[in-house]
Amino acid sequence: MKGSGKNFAEEHLYLEFSYQVENCIFPLHTSVTLFLLSYCDCKEFRVFLVSSKENADVALLQTVLPQDLEVGIISRQELPVMVQSCCLPVVMKKADNFCRAGLSVTLRHIIQKTYEADTSKKEVLELLGFKKTCLKACAEVSQWTRLCELSIPLAVERFLSEPPGPQASIPEAMLQLEKKLREPVRVHNDDKIRRQKLKRQQEAELPRQSPGSGLRGALRESAEPPTENLELRVALSRLRVQEAPSESTREPVHIRKVQTSDLPPLDHLFAEGLYFTLADLVLLPCIHQFLAHIWKKPCGILTHLPLIASWYQKIQEVPGVIKAAAKCRMQFLQLSDFLPTLDKQSPILSESPEMEEKNCMHFIGGPRPTISKLMKKGIEAKFSPHPCPNWTLDWSSLPAAVCPEEGNMSTERALRKQQQLNNLVSVVTNMAKPGDIVVDFCSGGGHVGIVLAHMLPSCQVVLIENKELSLVRAKKRSDDLGLSNIWFIQANLDYFTGKFNIGVALHACGVATDMVIEHCTKAQAAFVTCPCCYGFIQNTLKFTFPRSEPFKEVLSYKEHMILCRFADQTAVQLPLERRLIGKQCMCLVDVDRAWAAQEHGYSVRVISMEPESCSPKNNMIVGVPV
Repeated sequence: MKGSGKNFAEEHLYLEFSYQVENCIFPLHTSVTLFLLSYCDCKEFRVFLVSSKENADVALLQTVLPQDLEVGIISRQELPVMVQSCCLPVVMKKADNFCRAGLSVTLRHIIQKTYEADTSKKEVLELLGFKKTCLKACAEVSQWTRLCELSIPLAVERFLSEPPGPQASIPEAMLQLEKKLREPVRVHNDDKIRRQKLKRQQEAELPRQSPGSGLRGALRESAEPPTENLELRVALSRLRVQEAPSESTREPVHIRKVQTSDLPPLDHLFAEGLYFTLADLVLLPCIHQFLAHIWKKPCGILTHLPLIASWYQKIQEVPGVIKAAAKCRMQFLQLSDFLPTLDKQSPILSESPEMEEKNCMHFIGGPRPTISKLMKKGIEAKFSPHPCPNWTLDWSSLPAAVCPEEGNMSTERALRKQQQLNNLVSVVTNMAKPGDIVVDFCSGGGHVGIVLAHMLPSCQVVLIENKELSLVRAKKRSDDLGLSNIWFIQANLDYFTGKFNIGVALHACGVATDMVIEHCTKAQAAFVTCPCCYGFIQNTLKFTFPRSEPFKEVLSYKEHMILCRFADQTAVQLPLERRLIGKQCMCLVDVDRAWAAQEHGYSVRVISMEPESCSPKNNMIVGVPV
């Protein structure tokens, strides 16, 4: 059944165009997006290349663009204002206040819209994986999304820009991918598939155990070749939207009795394991360019990446890939003759310490020794006075769509949310000036942003959230109110690059609070944040803890993590003494954040919300550039 496609034509897809090399458009994010459009045979978007050059060679571009795809070329100045504030690619309906930015968000949207337009394309929907979560987690918190979306494309672009030589080093991102392909495969119902594999292995060995046996000899003649890959059959059957191949409805008794730990492992066929997903389509244009580059001028790198080479060969067996490659003028390399020699080589694994090992915290004991250590250096948990502790919105006079009850929550929870909003809104409204741009980071259902847009009609309010359903609900509430000073951007917060004056975040989880503060300090914008989920704080590629110099001089990373873990011990169900210690730890963690911002030229206060019962996580960090 095919959809009408009436509304899809309104959506514009904006892709960045920097330069082209042979049959590839750069940046690679653009080539990846174009390849997915070809794979899905998607016609639901009006596609624009946003050129960084004043006079792009249209005729030359046509030689590398996918066949039968109409593409317009515009300058960045011609983009809608909201799109100019985002990193491309971006999808946006014409004259709308809602857009989607960033590679993973855009690609997932293309898949969903393709399926909505033609529900017979179930193989396209399968790209999102078993629970439809492939590349859904944002790159800031998911190492896998970051590797596919950012690290691999950027590493390949840098590698291609460097002069080739015999001593060329393997990009770190490639080594990470090679290591990922060595990990055990975990898929839904893998126990059944592994038992089928064991049965096939035993059947293949029967003739060797009893050569010349009539029955077993017949079995040997009729059986499929031992080289037949069961995992590949299962994976391809899923892409064809068929049932996975099964030898019988139930395995023999001796197969069923085998312990799970003794079953043979599944081969890691594709990027995420057994099944072909969106991650493979993101990686393919990048890996193809990388392999093509080293294939022309051999430098020995490929011998250390046998699993990547095997993956590249296997992916050519996937239905639709060859067709999409032809449309995109991608000529695959044939590595089948080269693979046997690669399998004998030992891969070079990264020598750099793994972040997981750094973050592995096995500690015993409470936070008191750490707190005492800080106090000896004059560092204590102290709050600044609340600037307006009794200020409150007149909720009864506000339109219903402004109130938190409209966000599908209980009356009790809505009351606490109102109290939280009273604290943030009071501070922001005192800061804001007419014409200011206020960004609600990690906006969720828009509780903060919608109130601010209603209370500050002379300011532009931008809601940024990675979860589509939350942002769609927020937009509906905004439309009901008729707000004209609000934008909705589905993206990771790093993909918002526009100018703004005030950044707000209510209960941004873990290091997301630190990301918001960093985003604000880089833009020289004021910030009002209410942290949450202190226990999820850990060192990342972008952040290390402690944050400030005074804390670094006193505490180790492990000691700081003790504070973070106990800062989560503030739930009302806990004993009072334990909650007070948790509150003390919360304050110390946030003082560290505040002092780090002060080192960037900010005046910062750590304030406790009023009333404290509005949330177990009731701290506010308020910063203003000096």
